[in-house]
Amino acid sequence: MTHPDLDVAPEIADALAQGRPVVALESTIIAHGMPYPGNVVTARALEHVIRNEAALPATIAVLGGRLKVGLDEGELEHVAQSPNMAKASVRDLPVLIAGKHDGATTVASTMRIAAMAGIRVFATGGIGGVHRGVEATADVSADLTELALSPVAIVSAGAKAILDLPRTLEMLETLSVPVIGYQCDEFPAFYSRSSGLRVPARADSPEEIAAILAARWRLSNAGGALIANPIPSADEIPAEKIEAQIAVALQDAKAQGIAGKEATPFLLARIRDLTKGESQRANVALALNNAQLGARIARSFSTSAK
Repeated sequence: MTHPDLDVAPEIADALAQGRPVVALESTIIAHGMPYPGNVVTARALEHVIRNEAALPATIAVLGGRLKVGLDEGELEHVAQSPNMAKASVRDLPVLIAGKHDGATTVASTMRIAAMAGIRVFATGGIGGVHRGVEATADVSADLTELALSPVAIVSAGAKAILDLPRTLEMLETLSVPVIGYQCDEFPAFYSRSSGLRVPARADSPEEIAAILAARWRLSNAGGALIANPIPSADEIPAEKIEAQIAVALQDAKAQGIAGKEATPFLLARIRDLTKGESQRANVALALNNAQLGARIARSFSTSAK
């Protein structure tokens, strides 16, 4: 039965009904991750990569209080340009629905809506996690708790480099979320391929990942998995180089009193400015790389499920 708050694009609904591969995409990266028009160019490029891999992209957002799964060109432009696009995590969805407002979905809310629609694979840039200085702020992203709840696999370049990566991995273990390194033994650090932290498991093909996901959901339909896919070598920023810029951005955020849900957009924008756009180019490259792998995993999973 279709959920009363959910609008699934006909093309996506048909694909899901037929068991064909679909990959969810978030909309915060469009509305709050980079400026216009680069954001809409990136959004279209992500969808194009997925279609080229014989899967369907399903960009997710909240428009007029409706949970939209699959956006048309006009809706994509609206998300990219609207000054009133709220940053919408799971806790914000009831308010947006009741008030018939617009919102760009975070990793957590995209997962929740994808699960409602029956989409099993979601490609993004990097997940949120445990923030640095958590001892003072208790700032832990809802992305982690949602990974323990929604049966969706996230393909990402690890967790965002602005975070406390060791604590993020520890929290994922506590929440029993499988973390699988794709062709790597080290957890990627978003802009950089390595973090010095080992991944608990490794898989070297989309088929192997699909088999792990199938086994995961045979055991329990609650909760997802994190597929850690390193940024391509040609596009990475060495950890020692980007860490200096992250430190400056964190100091600036503290000085300006920026925290909570506003912290990540501020930090990413500040790092973009400090690196003269290099971090944004890396962000786009890793997101496209994740979309490609997500489509291949979705295709393998749909084939094995038949």
